[in-house]
Amino acid sequence: MITQLSIRDAAVRRGGRLLFEGVALELAAGEACALTGPNGSGKTSLLRAVAGLVRLEAGDVAFGALDPADARGSGLHLVGHADGLKASRTAREELSFWTRWCGGGEAAVREAADALELTALLDLEVRRLSAGQRRRLALARMLAAP
Repeated sequence: MITQLSIRDAAVRRGGRLLFEGVALELAAGEACALTGPNGSGKTSLLRAVAGLVRLEAGDVAFGALDPADARGSGLHLVGHADGLKASRTAREELSFWTRWCGGGEAAVREAADALELTALLDLEVRRLSAGQRRRLALARMLAAP
């Protein structure tokens, strides 16, 4: 389990442009941080760097005593701007697919659907869900994934 996040002197460059540099942050389990800034300032790039999806130009990201690859592989999820759901599938099919893909079973699907009040919506096509319902379905994937 990730008990700490440390970002030290982080810098990210995308498309030849330096988005930010010198970013530092220390968070313990249960703490939160608000990441704010104008469009294009690198907020999403920083989150993607923490998740290991974008390489830092400088600095590092650490997860306490955990190896970063282990922490990212077993205790970290990223929900981006797009929900990443197939509109033609039912909510049940989508949640089941992603849960199985991550090694989970049907019990985890039911528990996640119950936790996010999606059970009554599972037989609807994703395209028929509201934006908030789709976001909850995207979050349910994380709850259901081991």
